[in-house]
Amino acid sequence: MGMVKIRVDEDIRPLSEFRAGVASFVKQVHETRRPMVLTQRGRGVAVLLDVHEFEAMQARLEILEDIYRAEEQLAAGEGVPHGKAEAQVLKRIAR
Repeated sequence: MGMVKIRVDEDIRPLSEFRAGVASFVKQVHETRRPMVLTQRGRGVAVLLDVHEFEAMQARLEILEDIYRAEEQLAAGEGVPHGKAEAQVLKRIAR
């Protein structure tokens, strides 16, 4: 389950509009679960994100970092063959 994609017509708004209606912008982000890009002079300067979406994104990043670290360890020859790993786990369970 990835993050909901930005709708260009609704989710890219000027910073000046955000200042004038912070509560409604926060409500929109919370209800749609979509991030909102805030612009200044036509350029993106910040992203407003629902807290639950942010937490989910952090969790996904942690998993990806663990996978990346594991792949690096395997590439460096630090892996354990499946049969050996299975035997170690079964040995611990048997205790």
